[in-house]
Amino acid sequence: MCSVEGIAKKGGMRIGVIKGGGGGASGGERVEKLKKSSRMKVWIIRATTSVLLWTCIVQLTTLGETWGPRVLKGCPSCFSHQDSSVSAIEDKVPSVPARVIPPKRVYKNNGYLMVSCNGGLNQMRAAICDMVTIARYLNVTLIVPELDKTSFWADPSEFQDIFDVNHFITSLRDEVRILKELPPRLKRRVEMGFVYSMPPISWSDISYYHNQILPLIQKYKVIHLNRTDARLANNGQSLDVQKLRCRVNFNALRFTPQIEELGKRVIKLLRQNGPFIVLHLRYEMDMLAFSGCTQGCNNDEVEELTRMRYAYPWWKEKIINSDLKRKDGLCPLTPEETALILRALDIDKNYQIYIAAGEIYGGDKRMASLAAAYPKLVRKETLLGPSDLGFFQNHSSQMAALDYLVSLESDIFIPTYDGNMAKVVQGHRRYLGFKQTILLDRRLLVDLIDQYNNGSLSWIQFSDAVKETHERRRGQPSKRLVIPDRPKEEDYFYANPEECLQQPDGQLSST
Repeated sequence: MCSVEGIAKKGGMRIGVIKGGGGGASGGERVEKLKKSSRMKVWIIRATTSVLLWTCIVQLTTLGETWGPRVLKGCPSCFSHQDSSVSAIEDKVPSVPARVIPPKRVYKNNGYLMVSCNGGLNQMRAAICDMVTIARYLNVTLIVPELDKTSFWADPSEFQDIFDVNHFITSLRDEVRILKELPPRLKRRVEMGFVYSMPPISWSDISYYHNQILPLIQKYKVIHLNRTDARLANNGQSLDVQKLRCRVNFNALRFTPQIEELGKRVIKLLRQNGPFIVLHLRYEMDMLAFSGCTQGCNNDEVEELTRMRYAYPWWKEKIINSDLKRKDGLCPLTPEETALILRALDIDKNYQIYIAAGEIYGGDKRMASLAAAYPKLVRKETLLGPSDLGFFQNHSSQMAALDYLVSLESDIFIPTYDGNMAKVVQGHRRYLGFKQTILLDRRLLVDLIDQYNNGSLSWIQFSDAVKETHERRRGQPSKRLVIPDRPKEEDYFYANPEECLQQPDGQLSST
């Protein structure tokens, strides 16, 4: 007879320890087998229960995220007092759209493109747009561009000091791969001087980069383009190429949060006092020395500007006839000439005029006639305190970025010279809805000014002629002027990126 000698509890199951009347060895083996079998069952039950519980938790969490808000919206009693107060606060705060990161474009990488931009902020800005576009159509990886630190301005700013580098990289990831630096192995090679460096040919078609530059990248793995100004043609490009240039310029090249916030503060301060005009008064010492324009300067100033021109070997033109250049419309207007033109255009003297420029050559004395005609002259230095601008001192490109933001938001933008900032801001304002930009015809204006000053024209005749000349020069929709084989003389792509613009009436005028 078998008898149950005892009952033991094991893992929540009742296990009987059975003893037989004889055959102790075989009985012991059976007991061990039963113990092992029971342990296995317990382990299986535990594992199965855990899996089921975790599955339920995951499913409930997912359903809660999806349906919870919808259910709670229809059930006010489900909200606690705290939930109601949070909801009330959220209703007062404007919703910020979630940042959409585009998916990566997958392509076979043909190599790496390094670029060193040259010139001021806006020349470099346009160059960056071109280099991104070139990298995309060569299927290469672009390294974040290096900015110019050796030009006249000697600005030590890096790319990330001016532009939001992370936004730049992620916003373009569906077009081109951009890295902050080369992979370590290639970086070491470049640091040791093993890199193929060259300037591409100016105003080249995209096919030039396919036929001449791409084979070099495939051969050397890394190519360094050491000049980037005007290296992609204005015209003759595919629509996709032109649209990508615009996308980089208007969407990917966002200034750093610090610059953006300071720009908003300046604009708010200006708006509190009514409408404002931005006058891009290109009358700094470097501009006059480079151009050789010395209208209104005394002999000492002319000598100083000439010495400066000869001090910079990359300024190729040394002997310049200032009077002849001015008559051809190739000189920036002086502050005195600018005051006359603003009055002739019937610009209200009570308008605020924000001077977007560096230090004016000749200082307050040179600005006296403009200040007398328009007493509400302001600059970033008069609107902001030293503590606000302290970080920007000796960083001309960051200062220029601040002026760029204010220029975009002004009621009217008036450049006195067609340099890079004038052109790029003009194009950006077109993109923002053809905001009014008065493009001064300097060749005609200096002739009218001279006639007025010598008494050949009365004020009314002078004013009428100035207004009539600029009736169709206010940033309206227009076709880019194309001059085959003379790209420097035709309209700049970034001044009028017509392929990217919403035409209000579908009608374009010729320039």
